[in-house]
This record gives sequence, structure tokens and C-alpha cells, in this order.
Amino acid sequence: MAEPAKPTNYAQSAGSITALAAQVRSGEITPARLVQGYLDRIAEIDPAVEAWISVDGDGALAVAEQLGAEAQDGNFRGPLHGIPIGIKDVIDVTGWPTRCNSVARRNAPPATADAEIVAALRAAGAIILGKCHTTEFAYFSPSPARNPHNINHTPGGSSSGPAAAVASGTVPGALGTQTIASINRPAAYCGIGGFKPSTGVGTPYGVTPLAPMFDTVGFYGATLADAVAIFEAVRPAYLAPPVIDDDAGLRVIVLQDPVFDLAEPAILAARESTAAAMAAAGHEVVHLASPVPLEDLSKRQMRAAEFELARVHAGLLNYPEDEVSGKLREAIARAGDCSQDDYLADRTEMDRARAAFFADIGPADAVLVPAAPQTAPEGLEWTGDPRFIAPWTALGGPVASLPAGADEGDMPIGMMLAGRPGEDRGFARQASRLAEAMPEAD
Repeated sequence: MAEPAKPTNYAQSAGSITALAAQVRSGEITPARLVQGYLDRIAEIDPAVEAWISVDGDGALAVAEQLGAEAQDGNFRGPLHGIPIGIKDVIDVTGWPTRCNSVARRNAPPATADAEIVAALRAAGAIILGKCHTTEFAYFSPSPARNPHNINHTPGGSSSGPAAAVASGTVPGALGTQTIASINRPAAYCGIGGFKPSTGVGTPYGVTPLAPMFDTVGFYGATLADAVAIFEAVRPAYLAPPVIDDDAGLRVIVLQDPVFDLAEPAILAARESTAAAMAAAGHEVVHLASPVPLEDLSKRQMRAAEFELARVHAGLLNYPEDEVSGKLREAIARAGDCSQDDYLADRTEMDRARAAFFADIGPADAVLVPAAPQTAPEGLEWTGDPRFIAPWTALGGPVASLPAGADEGDMPIGMMLAGRPGEDRGFARQASRLAEAMPEAD
């Protein structure tokens, strides 16, 4: 008798961060009970999904008990009081090694201090549940993590573990990082919300660098509103408060560019249905050709990122070949063919493109584009195509990811909303409003 087929779909809602925080405040649920529920879920399904590299159940429960006692006394540290969070393993957490999914760092000692972003989470009342898998040094060599919607497909990269952890219902929020496409692609592939602040926003202390000009910590939640809730809880104080009318309709630009000819029909259909849903909700939707060629911008961004990663990680070429992946070695070597003058020229052209783009599109609250040419590819050796996302990392503004349906194989389709650099708080609120127009938000 044939063995029954093993399940491949482990996707489950992780719950609303805002709702869970309200339940903690009201006493409807204790932080300890919340943590235990996620620990039970991890024990049940993570052997299949492999989102987590390490989980500190005892430590998380001890912190949860302390936060629960504080809540009973009416003391709340911040908006994330009692909320468990997962951390991508390129970000330092006191007491745990930061191994970056690299054999070269297998003997890394435990971190002696939290990364600043982790300290900010703790100050806001969050509970650090554990470390989530990453691609090697946040570049392209895959991690063990799998896509919860079908574990035979990639969850994307480089923030593969954090996205898979949220999408599988094992934690309500998580931290990732983006240097090229590493927040927004996993969010799209895993069918969850993601928010990448303006490129470079935040203090990089304690985050292993890949390409410092672009490295940015971002946020995952079950929905875009959940990702934004984490951002708002830990955002830098220097970001200006939003000055917007929450009742006015928003102006959304559906951007046209030849690069989107690469997209599968289901992706383009989802873009149009997303735009239609936003229009039906009373927002103005305008189709506009990109004032700068996105494919060229993508190439310049990835070339500049590789030049920087080669500068940061040149020492990895001194390690034995079996300790550093071929993909990372090739990137370091490839960047050796790029001169300082070439690199500076790419930076100059990205600056010009940024100025031209935002000057030419005119007034807009968000730009709508697909996140990837296809849904999460089958197989675990490739983390997917970054070309639709890299231009937005170069343009430098905040980028929000939101689920936009599924293809014929029930794999999630993701869309992105992009804003102007530095307008993170206003854009985060506006993007969340636009996400509410999606049928999945009903």
C-alpha cells in the first residue's frame, strides 16, 4: 500500500500584531500564552519549513512572564509589549552567534550586544523569539528555508527565514534586511506584508554589512499593516511625522516600463486587478510610463552592490573553497573587473535617475508595480529574479509589499507600492490605506 502524500502547504496566518497587542493590553491574552502558542507551532511545522535556525523558548517565556507581570500592573514598555519577533541571522542578538548562513562563521562567538534595531524592539516591548535563516551573508546562496505555501518552492532571498516564519504562522512579525531585493521578494513569494524604509534609514550597528550604501533593515508581518506596525514602533526619531488627510483619496501611479514585459500573464493581471480595486475604493489611478529605464537602473544597482560587497568581504577569498559559496566568490571576483571610476559613475547615474524620476512623475502618493516576473520558482537552488525590485532600492524611497492573489498553482502573487525617499511615515500610512482596498483585506 502506497504511503500517503506528505503535505506541502504549511501556510497559516500569524495573526494581527495590532490585535494581539490590544489583547495583551486588555488582559485577554498573556504574553506567555502568546509565546507558547508560537513555540507549539514551530515544533509542529518547522521541521518541514525550516525557517528557524535557533529558538530560545525558555528565554522567551521568561521574558514573557516578566512582561505579563508588568502588564498586570498597568505598565507597558511600548506598542509591541508582549509581541514575539523573529530576527534574520545577519543581525546581532546578545548571547547568540551571528553566522550569516556561512560555513566560514561556524565558530562565530555569541554576540555581546544587541544590534540597535534589536534594542529598539526590546524597548518597544517585543520578545525576541529566535534567529531565522538567511542566504549566505544576505547574498544569493540559498538557506534551508522553504516556502510555506509549497515547501518545494523557494521562499526567496535573502530574508528567506523571516518571511517563511511569518507565512507559516510561527511568529507574527520579523526583521529582515534588503540590499537588492531581500525584503520585498520574500514578502511577495510568501504572501505576506513587508515594509522596507527608505534606503539607509536606521542605525546599522550590529547588522552584518553586505553593501553599506544600500543595506536597510525591513519588517515583515502577516499583512502590510502588521509590517508597518513594527516599523512605527521602532522608527528613527528623525523621520518627520506625516502631514496627510486620512479621508482624502490617494493618487496611485501604475508604472509602465519595458522590463515588465518579462512578467507572466498572471502577474500583469494581478497588477491590473490591484489597480482596479484601489480605484473602486475611491483612489485616483493613473497609468504612466517610467521616466527612467528600470532595467538600466537595476543593472547599475546590482553592479554597485557587488562592488561594495567585494570591498566589505574581500577577505572571504582567503577561506577554503568549501567554506564560501561559488556565488559569493564569483561576485567578489566579478566586482574586481569594476573600477572605482565605474562604481562612482554608477552612483552618479543613480542619483540623476532618482532626481529625474521623482521630478517627472509629478504628485503621487504611491507607485504600483509587480514585485517579481513570476511567483516563487520551484526548487530551492535559486531565490528568484530581483530585477523588478532592485530599481526601487536604487531610487531610495520606502517600498511596501502586499499580497495580490495567487496564480493557478496557488502560489502567492505580490505587488509593491513605492514612495518618495524620506517620506516613510506618511507613505507607510498611505500604503496601508491602499492595501485595505484589496479583497484579501475584507
